[in-house]
Amino acid sequence: MRYPKTIVATLLAVALVTHASAGTAVQAAYEQPSQVIETAAQETLKALDADREGYRKDPAKIQEVVDEYLLPHFDTQYAAQAVLGRYWQAATPAQRQEFIGAFIHSMLESYGSALLGFTANTLKVYPSHVPPDQSVATVRSEVTRANGTQDSVIFYMKKTPEGWKAFDVHIDGVSYILSYREDFQSQIAQQGKQGIEAIIKRLEGGEKPAQISHSGGRRAGTI
Repeated sequence: MRYPKTIVATLLAVALVTHASAGTAVQAAYEQPSQVIETAAQETLKALDADREGYRKDPAKIQEVVDEYLLPHFDTQYAAQAVLGRYWQAATPAQRQEFIGAFIHSMLESYGSALLGFTANTLKVYPSHVPPDQSVATVRSEVTRANGTQDSVIFYMKKTPEGWKAFDVHIDGVSYILSYREDFQSQIAQQGKQGIEAIIKRLEGGEKPAQISHSGGRRAGTI
């Protein structure tokens, strides 16, 4: 299932970030997940608003925003492990780290320039009411497209020692992680033990996740 890059950019700008709380890790952990989403969105907007014209002239600069505001607050290992599923155990420690870096950077780089379409009225977040002893939560929201239509978006978050972090998002019932898991695992199954290494090299070579999965004979998992 394909979604416009503006929708993906909104998700990357919000789902892949968590609030860098000025308090302790315990205080951050008790912050409502919906508050984390709201705060993260405003921090991303502030960074973009500081020099939108400069980013438009030099899209490569957006990678700096991605690295500073998005990547440090995304549970990359948890998401990568979920994508590889049973093949995570078959991968060497080096392959795991290489896959995490190649996969996450490939996705963020792919849609980085579309972050400029992210505005304050794009996302509506519904308040969450998560008890302090709960370690996994969902945050309901709606994303408005340029043509006025709306998509239901649910953020999946987990509590870590650093606070709430995002690891998956469902758009109209379609899981971001599960889409890539089906595509990548199919590719790995076809290539045996060398499948993970082959995917890593192709990601590092500039191919996007959807291109690799598509070449493996499955539908693209782009969302």
